[in-house]
Amino acid sequence: MRKMILLQSCCFSFLFIFLRVANADLSYSVQEEMKRGSVIGNIAKDLGLETGALTNRRARIDTDENDKRYCDINLNNGELIVADRIDREGLCGEKASCILKHELVLESPLELHRINLHVQDINDNSPQFNEESINIEIRESADRGARFVIEGAHDADVGQNAVQHYNLKKNDHFILATNGNTIELVLDKELDREKQDEINLLLTALDGGSPQRSGSVVIHVTVLDANDNAPVFSQAVYKASLPENSPLNTVVVTVSATDADEGVNGDVTYDFSHVSEDVKKVFSIDRKIGEIRVIGAVDYEITRTFEIRVKAKDGLGLSSYAKVIISITDVNDNAPVVNLKSLTNPISENTPPGTEVGIINVQDRDSESNRQVRCSIQQNVPFKLVPSIKNYYSLVTTGQLDRELVSDYNITITATDEGSPPLSSSKTVELSVADINDNPPEFEEQSYSAYVSENNKPGSTLCSVSAADPDWRQNGTVIYSLLPAEVNGAQVSSYVSVNGDTGVIHAVRSFDYEQLRSFKVQVMARDNGSPPLSSNVTVSVFISDVNDNSPQILYPAPEGNSFMTELVPKAAHGGSLVSKVIAVDADSGQNAWLSYHIVKSTDPGLFSIGVHSGEIRTQRDISESDGMKQNLIVAVKDNGQPSLSATCSVYLLISDNLAEVPELKDISYDEKNSKLTSYLIIALVSVSTFFLTFIIIILGVRFCRRRKPRLLFDGAVAIPSAYLPPNYADVDGTGTLRSTYNYDAYLTTGSRTSDFKFVISYFSWAQPGLVDYSSFAPSIESSSVAVLS
Repeated sequence: MRKMILLQSCCFSFLFIFLRVANADLSYSVQEEMKRGSVIGNIAKDLGLETGALTNRRARIDTDENDKRYCDINLNNGELIVADRIDREGLCGEKASCILKHELVLESPLELHRINLHVQDINDNSPQFNEESINIEIRESADRGARFVIEGAHDADVGQNAVQHYNLKKNDHFILATNGNTIELVLDKELDREKQDEINLLLTALDGGSPQRSGSVVIHVTVLDANDNAPVFSQAVYKASLPENSPLNTVVVTVSATDADEGVNGDVTYDFSHVSEDVKKVFSIDRKIGEIRVIGAVDYEITRTFEIRVKAKDGLGLSSYAKVIISITDVNDNAPVVNLKSLTNPISENTPPGTEVGIINVQDRDSESNRQVRCSIQQNVPFKLVPSIKNYYSLVTTGQLDRELVSDYNITITATDEGSPPLSSSKTVELSVADINDNPPEFEEQSYSAYVSENNKPGSTLCSVSAADPDWRQNGTVIYSLLPAEVNGAQVSSYVSVNGDTGVIHAVRSFDYEQLRSFKVQVMARDNGSPPLSSNVTVSVFISDVNDNSPQILYPAPEGNSFMTELVPKAAHGGSLVSKVIAVDADSGQNAWLSYHIVKSTDPGLFSIGVHSGEIRTQRDISESDGMKQNLIVAVKDNGQPSLSATCSVYLLISDNLAEVPELKDISYDEKNSKLTSYLIIALVSVSTFFLTFIIIILGVRFCRRRKPRLLFDGAVAIPSAYLPPNYADVDGTGTLRSTYNYDAYLTTGSRTSDFKFVISYFSWAQPGLVDYSSFAPSIESSSVAVLS
């Protein structure tokens, strides 16, 4: 028999036996005091899982928050191993069955398996008596066969390893009798105090472990005169109920025992009989009256029941024993605890509703209704709690997330128990939303306008565009570029450029208002997301005019190898039109508003010029004393800042008769060389001949028709294209050339032999122009004469 027990004990020392797996429960047997890391069993094999599945599903061993974890799992091979020292006596005391409860948690999907560890006792404690010696006083009158109860030894081990039997060293008066847990010293031979008043007996307690352990105590017997009645308790078992957290000095129960003897033999005192130090820290007993009071903290969650053995002893050493059972009742003194077991953080903003992002576990160490917990979440977040297995909840999304609206969530989870009053606790879970590229850049304005003066420097800044992207990091980084297009047949990139980082638009070239007044470009803003998103905006560039063109005089023609002379009748009155200076300016606006001024003249008081029209008129009637040759220098200025100007010379001959034209041979200009003078004389003679012939024809026609004579022409005469500068723009009212200018020529009111009176001008304001004298006077290389009045 002993060999079998020894063999079994040896097996338990090195192996752990897998008992059963049923209804999601795993049960294992483990001996106490095993080394850390010792293998208990293989969970992966028992659950039929592959070894790698434990790591993928983040397997772990969970216990209640305040409970120590005595086992762990090796994720590499699925073995359940010892994680901490297991002391069966410290965990379960004298209980025959000692079970440690743990939970195996698997995620994705969530699974929960209960693990029960049955802790097996080993013989690691020797029997111990409560006292080093037992004093017994026995009257010498005691009869043979008298029995005296002895307090037995205590062995913290259980079962076979607990105390199995006692041995009393051989003596002359006593033998040992055991009946269950009761040990009695039996008087086998009467005592004789006169022969022997003290007897020392050696009592040995033996357990059934292997190897066997023992403990001894000396029984000191004092022989007295008769005290034949031991104290008797009012009841063998006292039961009491005590709420946890009871205040100190609370009376739990009062035990009572009586002794039929009188005097010292009947004086009863009370004490605890062989209780643990934990009990002595919580309860005390009044030696005189037997009241058991609270002297320490009572916690239902630590110990739910106390079993206390109380001894009543009379004055001469006789004693009896009773049991006190104290049941601790639960009070709702523990708030629920919310534990975050798993969390996916951050989560993408395109996560669909219904996605599980976290696992929450709620624990309450109280019992019954105090342990029932309701879990809730605040209402203003797109998340909810979905009950799962036992006290587990899944944190699930309920709506579409948008990082640009809310980038971080502080989710408060509140757990409330059903105690009275209820207790609650909260836990805040911080959850971040990860960005995706779901927003294109947006320009601050729907369109942009840039204004630049012509003749700008290449590289000058035109304007700046700005686009914002609410996305994050590279998804919100904006890069600017020009969209391909053409301006006047050239690529838009040859006109402007854009800074890819800042959106500043620069001019690539210098602009000319006379060639290009405005153009449009398309700017694209693109983010750095994947795939990238973009948007476009139109930038209108307007070029403003700068006064960079001087006035250009169309008439009289610029001096070269020839010059033109105007013929003025001597009978011209004050205010008569004698000539007109015609000029244009390629600029626009006020830069093209022209004004005319006579800066030098032969006779300063004779002629004036219209400031805005350029018409040269007589200021007074021409007199005989006025010189025939009149030379005017006319300056034409624009209205720009600064003002630009051009000058021309107007040559006038005062004569009433074409016959006087030969006198031109005497005209000499300091500015002309002799060769030019010769050409002028020849031209004047030719023109005079032409005019005489033309006048005769006109007079003949007038006479035939009996109408008012009308000479020369009546109609619009176009300016020769040679006089028009490039990029010429018509601007009414600014003094520039008009498209049509008409003249009527009349005979003089004097003698019929007179050649001319003067020419009266009339013109169309819609289409101004220039008189083309070539229509009635031959062109002469050296000179040409036009007669105006």
